Amino acid sequence: MSPIESNKAKIAKRVVEVLEFFDQDHPRATVMDIVRRFNRPQSSTSELLSSLVELGLLYKDPYSRSYSPTQRAALLTCSVQKGMVRDGRLGSLIDRLSAQTGLAVAVFGMVGLNVQIFSWHSGRHVVRSARPEGLCGGIQESLSDSAAGWLLLSTVQQPRREGLIRRLNAEAAPERKFSHPAMMACVQDIRDRGHVTGVAGFGSLCDVTAALLPGQPEGEPLAVGFVYEPSDRIETDALRQCLIDGIARCAETAETGAVFAEPLFNAA
Repeated sequence: MSPIESNKAKIAKRVVEVLEFFDQDHPRATVMDIVRRFNRPQSSTSELLSSLVELGLLYKDPYSRSYSPTQRAALLTCSVQKGMVRDGRLGSLIDRLSAQTGLAVAVFGMVGLNVQIFSWHSGRHVVRSARPEGLCGGIQESLSDSAAGWLLLSTVQQPRREGLIRRLNAEAAPERKFSHPAMMACVQDIRDRGHVTGVAGFGSLCDVTAALLPGQPEGEPLAVGFVYEPSDRIETDALRQCLIDGIARCAETAETGAVFAEPLFNAA
């Protein structure tokens, strides 16, 4: 990769980092918030944020000098998404699950051989992690190191799934190696059930209880799940049922809530 191409890739990564910074706990950000989170130079960060304002992706408050995402940032690519993502049901599901349990809720997707947190909604309790930034949207983990990753792997058809698991094991660090037959059996069992409870990964001591979202395009699975530190107060069976019921209600809304608009006039 040439120096120019490398620089373009860095700029693209930093744009995404800025947009991912904004979440439930960080609706606004200053230049220094971004600098501290991602360890970036202040001057180039300030210039980047100004560019995003000019592009209509960020608002800048003239009094507090803080930034927040615009509606344009929220609507980018929305029209080409499908189902729960496009019509807002996924966002409503996340809010409802969080309100019912007080736990952190994450949406997981598959990126190559990694599971990524596509969306992070923190709960009432701090979730500890070895990562300086904690758990948040955008971070990735090997599919084999997270129960959510196993769940996403279960959507892959055979024989490709077996090949992916072999590759994951071959590329894993020595301390992350696993038994191939055991992993194959585990992922098949998860495929049969459609949900999982297990290690959350991402440098945390947390567990995750997650289930697949229906209606996703082939090869683009999504899962939603609770992320929590295990304790005597956590009833995983109840969490799993809450999750399954919530997803089922969202699916029912899609089936019964369709609206067909009549044209106001016929084209000449």
